[in-house]
Amino acid sequence: QQQLMESGGGSVQAGGSLTLSCVASGYTYSTYCRAWFRQAAGKERAWVASIDGDGKITYADSVKGRFPISKHSAKNTLTLQMNSLKTEDTAMYYCVADHRYCNGVPQSPDFRYWGQGTQVTVSS
Repeated sequence: QQQLMESGGGSVQAGGSLTLSCVASGYTYSTYCRAWFRQAAGKERAWVASIDGDGKITYADSVKGRFPISKHSAKNTLTLQMNSLKTEDTAMYYCVADHRYCNGVPQSPDFRYWGQGTQVTVSS
């Protein structure tokens, strides 16, 4: 089993920045896809960005150019730097991981491990 713990959420004004971090513990070996999902109130969970074991990165169009994703393998840490935040970025953000390589457009069922989530609120 692998445990994921997110941190860094909070409230910010539009145009501001936040940095989300996720620390993995437990069985972290052979983890080939790490990603962030988000879920806004009343909406379905949506993929944000992902990075696989070879370092390949993909982004949802809605965050491309604003939310760089990175990982520090030795520290089992995944980071999402959220820049130029918009009110529509308000959501609960989840760190996820799986032992399989990332699909082109990852879906929720692709991931075995989920964090508890961290809330991001962007005000106008």
